[in-house]
Amino acid sequence: MTNVKEVLLQLSPDLFFSCNQSRHYLAIYIAKVGDRLLEFVKNPNKKQLPLRHRHSHFEKNHVKLEIMISVIIATRNSETELVHALSALVPAAAEGVIREVIVVDGGSSDNTEKVADAAGCVWISRGNASRSERLAYGASMASRGDWLLFLRPETLLESGWHHEAQAFIERAARASNGPRTAASFRLRYEAFGLSARVSESFAALRSQLLGMPYGNQGLLISRQFYQKLGGHRPLPELEDLDIAKRIGRGRMVFLRAAAVSSGEPEREGLFSRFRQAFARFCVGTLRIPASVAVKLHG
Repeated sequence: MTNVKEVLLQLSPDLFFSCNQSRHYLAIYIAKVGDRLLEFVKNPNKKQLPLRHRHSHFEKNHVKLEIMISVIIATRNSETELVHALSALVPAAAEGVIREVIVVDGGSSDNTEKVADAAGCVWISRGNASRSERLAYGASMASRGDWLLFLRPETLLESGWHHEAQAFIERAARASNGPRTAASFRLRYEAFGLSARVSESFAALRSQLLGMPYGNQGLLISRQFYQKLGGHRPLPELEDLDIAKRIGRGRMVFLRAAAVSSGEPEREGLFSRFRQAFARFCVGTLRIPASVAVKLHG
């Protein structure tokens, strides 16, 4: 009996070699051309037309969805944190998932610009603009990604995060309501101690119950959906909860990959932490507008 590989080679050599890299794609390919394959086996001397045109259509629509992400990071005197944050993005950039990294600075006096320039990032200086204004401006300047990933410089994404992000984007492309969804990561603190672990537990509980991640958990959202929501509003604080509230609990997906924050909850005073937590409680639970609750945040 004629060898299957020989059959595929004669039907379409270029497609065979691309499909041969994966048994999954090879099986799909055989199913797609099953009728012609059967005809060839029955009559191997009959001349077969190549499937080059069908290959290009198949590869474009069924084999692989091209993922393009633009990363936006708002910085201010963040040279040390930015080094680690950018290092976690290297594998995704090497695989072509990340197409650009835009660093929007708010008046740094350290070497943040040199770090961004050495890493090949797009550098934008916005003076003393608030973080929300810098994120919104960075999103408006992004031009190479269909999806936007908002990160804080103190956030280090766990190894392999981009594979899970790819799976989410591919799923969103297939689902009817996929374009109107967003994703965030599981929060972990780099610090040791009980305070960090308790903060992680509360963050996980808040994420599951309210669907409102903090800014240091990252936000992955399609450009189209982001623009439809109106982007980040010009707020001095709480911009992360404000946009999460507009996205909606049912449209926020939490990925298993962790966003490791170098921030330490215990650095701030007890009263300051309580006031900020109460302000976020007002936005997340009582549904008070962030523009009002920001006065409590301080």
